[in-house]
Amino acid sequence: MGNINPSLLHIGSTVGAVFMALMVIFIRLKASARPVTIRKIWIPPLGMSTGFAMFVVPEVRFPLWWAALAFLVGWFIFAYPLIRSTKFEHKDGHVYAQRSKSFAFILLGLLLVRTLLHEVINRYVSVPQSGGLFFILAFGMIVHWRWFMYKRYTAMVPPQAPLPQPRT
Repeated sequence: MGNINPSLLHIGSTVGAVFMALMVIFIRLKASARPVTIRKIWIPPLGMSTGFAMFVVPEVRFPLWWAALAFLVGWFIFAYPLIRSTKFEHKDGHVYAQRSKSFAFILLGLLLVRTLLHEVINRYVSVPQSGGLFFILAFGMIVHWRWFMYKRYTAMVPPQAPLPQPRT
């Protein structure tokens, strides 16, 4: 893959992951001051799905069963702490996400585990492939967490009455 030093890619991906974790913590703290909506629940995984374009590059590709395994690890293991720390509350006729004191620690813990796993996995696959695997792992985690949020939100919000139809 070009003339880029793999160790620089590794350092760059780690710094990028730390930056993203800090941004997520900051955004989540601000978001808890505004009501939750279905749109706010689903926009992050939809925006993240554009990352699948990385698999157009041949150096990033790997067997499909690796992708399935990474997705399932994200879905069943990495999403669990986020699901456990996400709670909603009714306030002023709206649904809000409760601030969780443990959320920042959970994200930093997940980042630490991800970094350690990255070290192990980089021994067996290339840096671009491990980036793709961890993207799929993160996508599985986010989709499961947001699916949980959506189910919890819809259970708390009564269905909207249909709009009256105009008389003809």
